[in-house]
Amino acid sequence: MRAIDDGSVSSTGVGNLTAGVVIAVVGILGVVRIIEGREIAESAIDLAKDYLVPLLVREARLLVGIHNKVESIQSELEFIQSFLKDADLKAEKGDTSSVTQTWVKNVRETAYHIEDVIDEYLLHFAKYPQTRRRIYRIPLKIFQCVANLKPRHVITSKIQDINDELKALRERGERFGFNNLEQGGLSNDARQPRCDLWNDPREASLFIADDELVGIEAPRDKLIKLLVNEPSNLMVISVVGIGGLSKTTLVKKVYENEQVTLTFHCSAWITMSQSYKMEEILRKMIKDFYKARKGIPPREIDTMERTMLIQELRQFLLELRYVVVFDDVWDMSFWRIVQLALPDKNKGSRIVITTRDESVVPSDKQSPFYHVYNLSHLSLEKARELFCKKVFQCEGGICPRELNETSNSIIKRYSGLPLAIVTIGGLLSTKQKVESKWIKFLDSLTSELESNPHLQDITKILSLSYIDLPYNLKACFLYFGMFPEDYFINSAKLIRLWIAEGFVKEISGKTLEDTAQDYLNQLIHRSLVQVEWNDFIGKTRSYRVHDMLHGFILTKSKELSFHWISTQNSLRVERIARRLSNQTNVNTPLQSITSSQTRSILILGLDEVPNSFLMTCFANFKLMKVMDCIPKEVGSLFHLRYLSPRDKKSANASKIHRKIAQPRNVGFETFPCV
Repeated sequence: MRAIDDGSVSSTGVGNLTAGVVIAVVGILGVVRIIEGREIAESAIDLAKDYLVPLLVREARLLVGIHNKVESIQSELEFIQSFLKDADLKAEKGDTSSVTQTWVKNVRETAYHIEDVIDEYLLHFAKYPQTRRRIYRIPLKIFQCVANLKPRHVITSKIQDINDELKALRERGERFGFNNLEQGGLSNDARQPRCDLWNDPREASLFIADDELVGIEAPRDKLIKLLVNEPSNLMVISVVGIGGLSKTTLVKKVYENEQVTLTFHCSAWITMSQSYKMEEILRKMIKDFYKARKGIPPREIDTMERTMLIQELRQFLLELRYVVVFDDVWDMSFWRIVQLALPDKNKGSRIVITTRDESVVPSDKQSPFYHVYNLSHLSLEKARELFCKKVFQCEGGICPRELNETSNSIIKRYSGLPLAIVTIGGLLSTKQKVESKWIKFLDSLTSELESNPHLQDITKILSLSYIDLPYNLKACFLYFGMFPEDYFINSAKLIRLWIAEGFVKEISGKTLEDTAQDYLNQLIHRSLVQVEWNDFIGKTRSYRVHDMLHGFILTKSKELSFHWISTQNSLRVERIARRLSNQTNVNTPLQSITSSQTRSILILGLDEVPNSFLMTCFANFKLMKVMDCIPKEVGSLFHLRYLSPRDKKSANASKIHRKIAQPRNVGFETFPCV
């Protein structure tokens, strides 16, 4: 929780605040006398005494204890944020109704309002610092006492509005039959079992015919060689890659290859999931191994505990050469049990793992018998072959000349991801082979992925990786959506932006930069972020996300009101635009953002930003934390945490650096030049 500095008059001193107000009025009248050099009419003094003083006294009583009210809504905010975290997890798993999702969206907007009020309170006291001991000694404090009344009144009114919002949310939740905020629950329908109509494409990938495959030959042959050749030690081979890269298809073809089946005495194929019971995994292995040996497993395995199952496996495999595949592994906890259950008796046994996350498999640095095989995307040539084979079946797999250019654009968009190429190709095979229709489809691809049921497989496969992310990494991942497709993001800039946004949590003994780098490495290991360029000493300098993941990020960000992208085609901005990425569009209608303060603005693709655009920013967004430009008015932004200058060596940059380094900008942490 952010500490709320008590810059207001103590809530126990209503009389003191009232006295201060009276003194302020008298002081003001005295100053007016001196300035004008003449006596003030008795009627004016009577007016102040009879009307102004009572009015200010009433305001003072209303505003006593404002800091306590702010602390109260800040505590409320912490509960709401915990609730939203749980709600997001349930929504990701499809366990909420549309009514509940709408209600949660309203709760999220209220949370933003609370954040705004807290930051406005901090901004107010940064402008008008106070100390109780000197309030009556310095004439300036007299004016501040009166000057503070209006902003405090505004903040108090907003707090009351928030309380009214929370009350309305609770009542609406009860009216529609789901629990309220205090209970942290969602609708009852979220707990009802539902029929999941989505067909997992990972199942279909187990049954793809050989003539439908493209570009599988080289990795297949390499894996077969690792499986059947020496050494005799137990070897672990991990196949790593992004979701939709056909890892399961590849390993299944290797597993069924005649060279492999003849090499091993028994085999087992285990499909993992994000939620599994280790006892069920062990039972499945026992049954598969017995089946491969044409035996009947003991009946009692269905009631055995974990220890007994491990003993049964070890005893059965003692003198056998086995191969077992663990497909789609999500966490590393299973490996500890697998090591106990699968013995190494120098029989040449093999364990194969497929995963999206390199960090959950044994590292090839641990043992010479541990291999990590990073599966590559299809080359452009192979991707085109697969696309044409899927789309132009009636044309013998040959693309018509008039569709060549559009086909290449679609293929490049998917950057060699087989699942996307096959799925999109299957959909296009049902459409007219007309270039204008294909161009229209390509331009609307992001919305098609969101709404077209034929493309649901792609979205679902990609969402599994997002769901598996730790909560603190989800915001970091979504932040890649602030940048355009195929945009190479400088590593230092990305890390500083994450820190400025508050995504990076302090860890004892580590700098924020080191922690942010750990976050980035985790996203890389999970195959969600691609390394694009390393410098001459091997240090990574830029990153990007796959275009398909970029489309998923935009959809998810829209759902969560995480950010808004403004391009030349944008006609409006969402009411809740917490973060704004302006991409080649300086005509963004910023005035339409009314219900929430924008905290971050990135300006991309523009060498020069018009003053009119900047003036609108500074007039509307006093609580901004991140800004990717360098206007002179930036010194007035108290909450600013990140500033990226366009011309890092200019004299103007140096002047602004000195301005934002003034003591009153206590919230400013860094002035990066990236």
